Amino acid sequence: MLFNSHLFLFAFLPCTLIVFFLLGKRREMAAGWLAVSSIVFYGYWNVAYVPLLLLSILANYAFGAMIGRGRKNLLVWGLAFNLGLLGYYKYAHFFLSNLDQLAGLDWQIGRIVLPLGISFFTFTQIAYLLDVYREEAKEYRFIHYLLFVTYFPHLIAGPILHHKEMMPQFERKSTFEPRFDNFSVGLTIFFVGLFKKVMLADGISGYVAPVFGAHASGIEPSFVDAWCGALAYTCQLYFDFSAYSDMAVGISRLFGITLPVNFYSPYQAVNVIEFWRRWHMTLSRFLRDYLYIPLGGNRKGKARRYFNLMATMLLGGLWHGAGWTFVIWGGLHGIYLAINHGWHALKKSLGIPDMGIVGRFFGRTATFLSIVAAWVFFRAEDLGSAFSVLRGMMGLNGVIIPDFWLPKWGRPGAWLSSHGMHFGSTATPVTGGEVNWIWILLALVWFAPNIYRIMGNFEPALNLPEEKPAGLAWKPNWTWAVPVAALGFFSIINMNKESAFLYFQF
Repeated sequence: MLFNSHLFLFAFLPCTLIVFFLLGKRREMAAGWLAVSSIVFYGYWNVAYVPLLLLSILANYAFGAMIGRGRKNLLVWGLAFNLGLLGYYKYAHFFLSNLDQLAGLDWQIGRIVLPLGISFFTFTQIAYLLDVYREEAKEYRFIHYLLFVTYFPHLIAGPILHHKEMMPQFERKSTFEPRFDNFSVGLTIFFVGLFKKVMLADGISGYVAPVFGAHASGIEPSFVDAWCGALAYTCQLYFDFSAYSDMAVGISRLFGITLPVNFYSPYQAVNVIEFWRRWHMTLSRFLRDYLYIPLGGNRKGKARRYFNLMATMLLGGLWHGAGWTFVIWGGLHGIYLAINHGWHALKKSLGIPDMGIVGRFFGRTATFLSIVAAWVFFRAEDLGSAFSVLRGMMGLNGVIIPDFWLPKWGRPGAWLSSHGMHFGSTATPVTGGEVNWIWILLALVWFAPNIYRIMGNFEPALNLPEEKPAGLAWKPNWTWAVPVAALGFFSIINMNKESAFLYFQF
């Protein structure tokens, strides 16, 4: 079931909310209702995978209970169970097909359908087992553990939750009581997210596939084609994931539960280190706390630190998908982070001062361009398509300016044409509309405050960065209610085609 569907908006969500608060005085029943509703939400996609989800929950609940009672040696078995489950469904085909190619075994390897959200509910439970092992969490009530894992706002595409952050909120009496402030904050964030998905992410999505699918059709995208395709995907992924993150936070707030922030204007980062503190923040936290630091972090010398960074990002790339494109994407970010940390160390040793506004401008520009290049591998179906787009971005497939731009450019266009600039038909359908989409969306991501800064006075999410609320501060009044309702209404009437969120693939 999709957040951006009529069934969810007009049936599932209101029904779940109403019954939850009607049962509010009986908290265990209310929690049980929300857990069952979450399983129905998950099963709507494919009911065949509900038993797999429940098996994972039952096994991890048992492991957690036994580890919490002192049998800490069972942590290894709990981790092996989770990684084995994830490995089979997500990576078995990838590794077997590569082994088949290397060894020439001519195996007939069928596709394994990836259960929706398996990466998220598996990582959530791995974090839980490790927290129990560290004596930072424990849960002996099955219904509460079931709710913790299946809680539908996060189940499909995050955020990755910590037990100690979430379950105390389900202990509060106020959680089970309908409150105006929760509804006003939650609906505002939800409608902003819905607008991002329906109008912005889906609006630019049509310009992406022709460029990234060109190589498979025997077409090599030229300079303008490639850059428009790469930037269009850069914007599509940004607003798609930002939309899901906002909608999850908004929906959860309707139930009186505050989720951790998972997306915080990442393209405004001045370096790659900051980018990963703003993009998929709960995954970054998981990789830091449960992989990078246990590997040694930065405590065992510079060489080991860079090795740990690379290993962490390579595994982070594989987490997103079983393919060499994701491995390269993770490796690129590992290299970026190593360079970034090395540059900071060099600056400190040489006493190089910060360059102020100029330095931030160049830092933000270099960071953004590096991220765009890496996104090409993230989006491409295979390495051939990725390298084709990158060659186009470097001008190696030719530099052709769309011929319909020539009359719009007037004398400058005529001068460029007379001095060797090639105006002609392009291999992929670049249009003026695509360029307008790109510059408008980039202006938003670079300069506009995010919804969490706008609503900073009302604690919209957990673990927000320490920044001042935006000057454009939200208040629960008609001045804000009318435009937010308009965003929601405009988005709903344009939901004529339901589209899955991009992170459903991971």
